Amino acid sequence: MTNQKTTPSLEKSSSWQEQTLETFKVILISSILALVIRGFIAEPRYIPSDSMLPTLSQGDRLVIEKVSYHLNSPKTGDIIVFDPPEQLLRVGYQKEQAFIKRVIGTSGDTVEVKQGKVYLNGESLAEDYILESPNYQLSSIKVPDGQLFVMGDNRNNSNDSHLWGFLPVENVIGKAVLRFFPFQRISLI
Repeated sequence: MTNQKTTPSLEKSSSWQEQTLETFKVILISSILALVIRGFIAEPRYIPSDSMLPTLSQGDRLVIEKVSYHLNSPKTGDIIVFDPPEQLLRVGYQKEQAFIKRVIGTSGDTVEVKQGKVYLNGESLAEDYILESPNYQLSSIKVPDGQLFVMGDNRNNSNDSHLWGFLPVENVIGKAVLRFFPFQRISLI
């Protein structure tokens, strides 16, 4: 009789161990997938300032897509998230302090700001997405190879290329593709 009582106990113990092992496998695989997705495919981001008004507001939550820029370079008009360039690190910004701005010029382009308008390669940009016209001037400058010129949509309240210069393309983390919060403003970007 003693054998009959221990056999079910061993079966329960073995079953519990199998369930625990299966649960551990699921957690491990889920964690690895989450790290791969966040590291190489997409990640959520929070908008910390009003520099992209009216397009994006402080507190908006976005999905940043990371794959396309491994295949193609950023284009004028793209809204990108990037690590701060060296010139911002030197004045106290932290490496982890990501920025979000709109690409205005890419390698070889000339950018100029005059009389409240942004000019790209001598042509005035149609910018229906900005909060207000820039109240500053910027002499014509050529974007060097491997660099971008970026600006916030809130032109007069944005720490961007008109203040600190060019952004190395390798600093780009990804492209903003979706606002998922607040729920009443869910939209593609």
